[in-house]
Amino acid sequence: NARLHAVASTSNERAVAFAGQYNAPHMFGSYEGLLTCPNLDVVYIATPHHGHAENTITLLEKGIPVLCEKPLAINGQQVAGMIAAARRHDTYLMEALWTRFLPKMQKILELIEGGAIGRIQAVKADFGFQKDFDPTNRVFDPKQGGGSLLDVGIYPILLSQLLLGKPVTVKALARIGPTHVDETCAMLFQYADGELAMLDSAITTVTPCEALIFGTEGTLKIHARWHEPGGDLTLTRSDGTEPQQFSFEREYIGYRYEAQAVMEDLAAGRTENALIPLQFSQDVMDLMDNVRREIGLRYEGIDV
Repeated sequence: NARLHAVASTSNERAVAFAGQYNAPHMFGSYEGLLTCPNLDVVYIATPHHGHAENTITLLEKGIPVLCEKPLAINGQQVAGMIAAARRHDTYLMEALWTRFLPKMQKILELIEGGAIGRIQAVKADFGFQKDFDPTNRVFDPKQGGGSLLDVGIYPILLSQLLLGKPVTVKALARIGPTHVDETCAMLFQYADGELAMLDSAITTVTPCEALIFGTEGTLKIHARWHEPGGDLTLTRSDGTEPQQFSFEREYIGYRYEAQAVMEDLAAGRTENALIPLQFSQDVMDLMDNVRREIGLRYEGIDV
């Protein structure tokens, strides 16, 4: 029940090529051009991190709904400004934390809420990939919000935030590379009742991309790659019963679930999503700001 209606790029050539490949009837060689597009229902923003806030606010001020790729912005101050714009103009905004909408994630929450592993005591999750060093690439460029934390560290943080909420103590260490961004980051969070989250991210080394949720009565293991659709989930109970395996088909790339959620919200007249409300996105970014303070990471020209 959706179609690609328009494409906007900073390059007219790229816009034309993309629109041709995916049969979009409208194309623009600037982001501003999109504001003139007729019959536009919602815009998905997939620009580099440092452009998210400006791109989003420009659209919201024209009353155009936005699904903005993660991270929603570079820092908490920017996110607060985006949320304020959405509410000021009574216009839809959601952060594209696609993992939250996967059927696998719904099953995990169902098992936990049903008491399958008892009370959660700890969460362990990682996401690391290896990128050849290129100081001009966005993942290594501090001017574009580079580094592992914002690019992939947000996934383990999403899981910890979803399961445990806001931590009371945040500790972090990072390997800062030659371009002054975090190439690897290790995070340790503690919560009000003593629960722990042990999280890792990397852009220069491959990690298992697994997640473990430890409870008083059992453990849930989300097998690699834990943040994607498909794959396996193993429930191991402490009472020694046979582990249960849950398998999920990878029917699609995975973004369709969040897209469907946005469409349902817009059809119902909602201005934010129940699974990823705006306050959740603010809390996640505030937490990442705390991590950056711990590891001494600043984005010159962006942070204030």
